[in-house]
Amino acid sequence: MTEDEIIQLVAAMSGTVVFTAGEGDGSPEVAWGDTFFHYDPHGKALADRGLPFATIVIKDYPGYDTASALDRDGVFRLNVAVGRRRFEELLGFPPAAHADHDAGIDYTVTDRVLPHPVYAAQGWICVLNPGDATGDLARSLLEESHARTAERLDRTRPNAG
Repeated sequence: MTEDEIIQLVAAMSGTVVFTAGEGDGSPEVAWGDTFFHYDPHGKALADRGLPFATIVIKDYPGYDTASALDRDGVFRLNVAVGRRRFEELLGFPPAAHADHDAGIDYTVTDRVLPHPVYAAQGWICVLNPGDATGDLARSLLEESHARTAERLDRTRPNAG
């Protein structure tokens, strides 16, 4: 899957807003080029959307998030909020145990489901350059995350607008 294929897939999901950060939109320079997927059926302002349910990151964030070595040519990372239960199904340990497994994980490997190097404890996974081994699963995880986010937000804010 390419970045564009992921963006097209998620953009077609009901109530989804796709935002790629760039110069002039108020986003911090370090985020320029990264893409954020929000469930936002009511068209809220960016600042009011809350956390995204998935992102595409195209570069390292120096001093904060460099474990995936995203500054390599052609490498990007798909990040998906999958929740605690799905995280454990995928990785074999709960998000809360990520610190116990962190040292043994190669976050630079492509086309494999990994815990997110920074947000694993919050139930986020990642895949660098989803391909033959993970492309179908990545699609499914994006659909699941979208549905989970929509269900949660629609339940807690039924008349939000």
